[in-house]
Amino acid sequence: MPANTDELSDSKNNIMLQFYHAHLQSKLTQSEFLILKILIDLIQIHQWVRLDSLAEKFPLPIKFESRRKKLQRFFSMDKLSILNLWHPIVEQIIETYCPLEKTVYLVIDRTRWANVNILMVSFLYYKRAIPVYFELLNKKGNSNIEEQKKALSLVMPLFRKYQKIILGDREFCGVDLANWLVKEDKTDFCLRLKKNEYMELNEEFITLKELQIEPGMSFFYQGVKITKTKGFGPINLATKWKKNSCKKKSKEAWFIMTSLGSISEAIRAYSQRMGIEEMFRDFKKGGYNLESTGLRNDRLLVLVLLITFAYVEATFQGNTIQQKRTVNYIGRTKEENRSTRRHSRFYIGLHGREWLESMHIFKLESELLMSLSPQKLLYYQRGKRAACVTASAF
Repeated sequence: MPANTDELSDSKNNIMLQFYHAHLQSKLTQSEFLILKILIDLIQIHQWVRLDSLAEKFPLPIKFESRRKKLQRFFSMDKLSILNLWHPIVEQIIETYCPLEKTVYLVIDRTRWANVNILMVSFLYYKRAIPVYFELLNKKGNSNIEEQKKALSLVMPLFRKYQKIILGDREFCGVDLANWLVKEDKTDFCLRLKKNEYMELNEEFITLKELQIEPGMSFFYQGVKITKTKGFGPINLATKWKKNSCKKKSKEAWFIMTSLGSISEAIRAYSQRMGIEEMFRDFKKGGYNLESTGLRNDRLLVLVLLITFAYVEATFQGNTIQQKRTVNYIGRTKEENRSTRRHSRFYIGLHGREWLESMHIFKLESELLMSLSPQKLLYYQRGKRAACVTASAF
């Protein structure tokens, strides 16, 4: 039995990694598995997902056009689906890392660029969202209630053993979704309302902006009705406008329709939703440059799936590096007047690999450079040991 927390975490990571590879190998031929593995590694190393860029770097001694066509055929395979390849891995992640007594936060959100519009449901892990289901919407605007219900219906059974809280921003504030969550699944939720929405107060309907809430104020209304026409309720409403500081001013208040019983629970839960904004940034310019791809339709969904594999790998590798206490060799870990970590586990995993790659590529030059400063030999030896420890996460 593992002797301490670090050994227990390493054991969990090993279980997850073994299942991850075994599952993919069971679903794919050996050739398909190797192509998948190479593509995930290329995405990790180069953080660029244009098909031509992947073809340029794909390590097969054939002509570029042949490599590009080979990848096009790979991206067109029906077996590369979310339900087939990804959901069993999500179930194993949940079983491995989420105790049954833990509350699971599920975030429904949408991202778009150019003519691409993606609806996504994710669960939160160490302040980052991990995609569970995503689909392309064949329109430019918001999702509707049927699309939202379909996405959540494919995700929530994976978390059937857990207490769940659904989080959504103002696009998902419709009372139809809240009503469905209450009746169909009895699931808790925090859904942010628009300020021009109506609520019943003292037997009169007023808009939320008429509550006259100001920065630094918060209120909790229990058992109210929301909207004039549908009159959904009784339900709770948490309102909060963050206090302004000299460095940052909060632009507007939060109006959160919730099934939770207190304002502290509701605000704490809804604050978790920001993890999906960070994840979208990691998928785009902050990490893998997803918006640069020219792929569309089903091929784009396969690419998002590959990025999800790469993203989760980097996140768990960063978690392992964090436990091995070599983070300070990869990025800045402390800053004055900062209460949260500067870098996420995803960042540590992604850039830890880059550091090790550089150590390997410039091995001779770095050895020569170190020999020119013999007085620092002790520090260099510590750094080499740290590199070896870090490498065990990959």
